[in-house]
Amino acid sequence: MSTYRLIDNRFALPTPAGAFHAASQQNSDPIHALLCALLQHEATPVLTQQALEQWTGLAGADAQEALFRAQSLGWVEGYKEPHSAQPGTLEELLPNLLPPLSDCGKALLADSHGFHVSASGFTHEAAIELSALSADIASLDSRHKALTHNNLRLPTSAWALVDAAGNSQLGFWPLYIDEQRFVLALQGIPHFNKPEFTSLVWALNTRYSSNKGESQ
Repeated sequence: MSTYRLIDNRFALPTPAGAFHAASQQNSDPIHALLCALLQHEATPVLTQQALEQWTGLAGADAQEALFRAQSLGWVEGYKEPHSAQPGTLEELLPNLLPPLSDCGKALLADSHGFHVSASGFTHEAAIELSALSADIASLDSRHKALTHNNLRLPTSAWALVDAAGNSQLGFWPLYIDEQRFVLALQGIPHFNKPEFTSLVWALNTRYSSNKGESQ
């Protein structure tokens, strides 16, 4: 008999930490699949056993355990009322979502081809060059993934310029939306633990995920 019970009429949404886990790597484990599925709906879906099994690929109590583990890790929260992704185009949303992610307000989002989608706090020339640099770093990471991921077992594809204390001065974090890779470049101290980060990943998923808005 299952030791878990779904509370009726609850809506789930990843926390900033959950959004980071969903977007920072390409994975196929049940919890990662659950987080990605929740971010693919424009409004938070209601939690049902059927939906949970569809999102995790697990059955019965195993699906409930995956949700419990995600909650225990602080990666997902339940709400009594539904939440909706912010409306508007990316061009309208990103100028408000990017600055809070850096302590000095300098942030940039680039696509996999090295073109900047939006930038805040950087000059136009710097934004163009940083976007091109992000593509070079992505290529570097891909070429050496066997070393960094398999040999050294480093669970990240982020790269940074650091000071003598090891603090990031300029960092590049990949954001994976299905097979698409974006790069978030931040100068200064990153602030991923903010709701704006969840909103950013949510906005990218609802626009670029191939599974967006699948039925529950």
